[in-house]
Amino acid sequence: MYILIGGAGMMGLDLAKTLLNMGHTIAVIDTDPLACQYAREKIGVMAFEGSAVNTTVLLEAGIRKCNAFIAALREDALNLAIATLSKHYGVPQIMVRMSDRDFAKPYEMAGATHIISTLELAMSQIVNAIEYPQVDAMMHFEQGQVEVLKLSIPQLCTIVNRTVAEVAQDEKFPTGTLIIGYQAHPHEDLIIPNGNTVLEGGSTILIVTKPSLVKQMLDFMGLNS
Repeated sequence: MYILIGGAGMMGLDLAKTLLNMGHTIAVIDTDPLACQYAREKIGVMAFEGSAVNTTVLLEAGIRKCNAFIAALREDALNLAIATLSKHYGVPQIMVRMSDRDFAKPYEMAGATHIISTLELAMSQIVNAIEYPQVDAMMHFEQGQVEVLKLSIPQLCTIVNRTVAEVAQDEKFPTGTLIIGYQAHPHEDLIIPNGNTVLEGGSTILIVTKPSLVKQMLDFMGLNS
């Protein structure tokens, strides 16, 4: 994919590096010549010096052919302008960084396909870390109706040396919860397990569940004791 990133600050440059390593073609747009130089020389992506809301700069950067535009500037008003222009030029995926929640509706009206609230993400991670320190990572989907948990399995965990099928059939296993990912060791790839996959101590699992069932799942695994 050809991806444009508006803003070569810390977030924009980190995104550029990550997406480049994933095999995408990346270009950043920023008014800071030093940031653009860093993007070219240190990260290895294209960089266009100028405003990300300047149509001449956008056309030079190839907005008509880009598959996605990430508006990563600090000012919501500028990101809103990027979203509007991206929709005008027919960009299929428009992602915006939102600082002020009051911009949520304007972003939707402007055509943003994905709105990422940096404040809400930070708050969510802090709350999750306080509420569930046993959970390595937690992501919310469908406005918080579904949770995806990343859990490390201790050597003495109740599910060690049991198959996924055996765990799922346990009467204490939360109904509606699914084990969707398994990583036996940190250096191995994450796989989609089947019923015969044996869960080893020291491994990692991904679980899909409801918010109301998170504590029950941790209790089932013996992680709340």
